Amino acid sequence: MKKTKYNIIFLILIVVILLQSNSQSIAKAQSLIELNSPSAILIDAGTGKVLFEKNVNEKLEPASITKIMTLLLAFEAVDQGKANLSDVVKISERAWKTGGSQVFLGMGEEQTLETLLKCITIASANDASVAVAEYLGGSVEGFVKMMNEKAKNLGMKNTHFVNPHGLSDPDHYTTAYDIALMSRELVKYPKYFEWSTIWMDSLEHTDKDREPTMLANTNKLMGKYEGLDGLKTGFHRKAGYCFAGTAKRGDFRLISVVLNAENSKQRFEDTIKLLDYGFGNYNSLKIVERGSVCKKIPVEKGSVKQVDIIASDDLSILTQKGIKQNITQKVELPDKLYAPIGENQKIGKLIVVENGKTIGQVDLIVSHEIKKASIFEIFKRTLSQWLNF
Repeated sequence: MKKTKYNIIFLILIVVILLQSNSQSIAKAQSLIELNSPSAILIDAGTGKVLFEKNVNEKLEPASITKIMTLLLAFEAVDQGKANLSDVVKISERAWKTGGSQVFLGMGEEQTLETLLKCITIASANDASVAVAEYLGGSVEGFVKMMNEKAKNLGMKNTHFVNPHGLSDPDHYTTAYDIALMSRELVKYPKYFEWSTIWMDSLEHTDKDREPTMLANTNKLMGKYEGLDGLKTGFHRKAGYCFAGTAKRGDFRLISVVLNAENSKQRFEDTIKLLDYGFGNYNSLKIVERGSVCKKIPVEKGSVKQVDIIASDDLSILTQKGIKQNITQKVELPDKLYAPIGENQKIGKLIVVENGKTIGQVDLIVSHEIKKASIFEIFKRTLSQWLNF
């Protein structure tokens, strides 16, 4: 399909930002933040930019922070239509026997996938993690393979999973940086936050007549730190006390990771230091929201005469408080399209430029599939145009 492309360059907004090199910003943060935890990171969820780092590539056991990947794969499966939250999962003997933190699922008990994911999110349930792994991966081993493949796709170069829950194993490791990468993916799913912000709940068992299991949120910063709404705690003797946290204020979301702290108090205190620094020194400017219409483009020989061009994802830029800088937006799109056009077909892109350098971009796609017009439809349009001439 022949396309004639042109660039529509226009100034959409001029904003005030502080822009330093990433290395200078991190150096400044390291001089201002004193952490006791041996490994930590702070990133902007919108752009992925690292705002603070300390031994971010040190391979450590992550304990229950592992479950971020378990949840991510489950949300992806639902989003792709490979599973439904209403699916019923039968609890296996292997899931029933899983040790560590659990919600005491009975062997043969049946629960919905949604209930199991809620148990993982709120109560860090190992037995529910195994049940989800077996359901989505066919087996724990099959699911672990999926976990490692996803880690590779996300650029998690120093990660290797051997289980879906995080119980100790010398071959089960990751890093603060890699955890930040998978956390950034999980926060894209609004459903997750419906469960992560629940303080107390209960699980009704379905296998026999027994009392419900209480679900208590392991995130002790919930409700105590402004905007904090996830992600995951973790602990066992070798991993120490770990916490991947996220907080949102306005359109600005930060993700912090603290690993191998000496005690629970330390991991939360270090998290607060990181988040305070991020919110105190940066802002996030949303350029476009996923699904928002950027332009209408005419369609030749299509079932419709024009189509909305929408953003394929959210696009934000990180702004640092203090120095002025001009930001421009550039949209690259063709004059017109030719049917047929597939659903979500990429048509162009929206680019954010600062001083001639691209600092962010998002693909622009068609809002819906467009089929080629029938001969009758083309004749009808031609006749209509002729009569109105």
